Amino acid sequence: MREVRIGRGRAAALETTPAGPAGWLSLGRRLGSEVPRPGAGSTADLWSTLATLGAADLQLARAVEPHLDALAILDEADAAGFDVSVGAEATWGVFAAEGPGVRLEAERWGNGWLLNGTKPWCSLAGQLDRALVTAWVDDRCRALFAVDLHAPGVSAAAGPGAWSPRGLVDVVSLPVEMSDVPAEPVGPPEWYLRRDGFAWGGMGVAAVWYGGAVGVARRLAQPRGRERDQVSHVHLGTADASLAAARALLAEAASAVDAGFAGGDDGASWALRVRAVVADACEEVLRAAEHDLGPGPQVAEPDHAARLADLRLYLRQHHAERDLAALGRVVEDTGGSW
Repeated sequence: MREVRIGRGRAAALETTPAGPAGWLSLGRRLGSEVPRPGAGSTADLWSTLATLGAADLQLARAVEPHLDALAILDEADAAGFDVSVGAEATWGVFAAEGPGVRLEAERWGNGWLLNGTKPWCSLAGQLDRALVTAWVDDRCRALFAVDLHAPGVSAAAGPGAWSPRGLVDVVSLPVEMSDVPAEPVGPPEWYLRRDGFAWGGMGVAAVWYGGAVGVARRLAQPRGRERDQVSHVHLGTADASLAAARALLAEAASAVDAGFAGGDDGASWALRVRAVVADACEEVLRAAEHDLGPGPQVAEPDHAARLADLRLYLRQHHAERDLAALGRVVEDTGGSW
């Protein structure tokens, strides 16, 4: 997977995108009509685009990736025979996280569905038009629904300190309250988690992490007036080797997706493996940059300090040792990919 494969037109659009959620989502709308969907034969191009966005600005990538993922999910639903209304030019989010003490429930109402409760970790809900949201249909399973975020009964539960991070500052992620909100089902219960694209989307997020680490490594590669010693070269070499390993596995995974070898249980194991390797590579790059550059750039270079904070927070979507344990169970049951 090459580092930049988004084409001159898209690269120019990236360079001229205004900062802030409105500009990022505008770029997302444009890319939604241009980039390939995962599994359609050009998955590497899609992931390279996501990585390029992450290398340029991880907040921008964090805003665009869910929109592209939502469009891929809607296409997958359409291919599976599920008819879903898609608003023209709408910006989309995907809200599938769960949290302690809160719950979003779906109940039938006439020929349709209503959503009630709280959905945590809804990024940019105040700026988006629509979202794909998971909700509990009973005590055992969840289903996916399309929701108009401008509908009556939808409100972001913003309170004091609700969003006060040091990273991804402008990608505000808040709980959203829903009260009798009409919703359109997207597939049967559990379809969202069982479809092949669930794993592919998870690997797409890893491509964004990789891009964020590339952005950090670019600063590490710039001595800026200081002479490198042997230890500095070790840090730079560590970053390069880590990124090369992550990039190679992303490329291999993209080929597996397009060849039809990353569906079902195979797709789940691919996603666990890719996310683990990429997350480790990103943490190696963060460590190398901090050990080599010291505190100076973190206090005197706002862009670099923001890159570090953005990447640290975004990486926590990976569940670290718990995801490694899940991968270990897969290896125990099926044997390793090696």
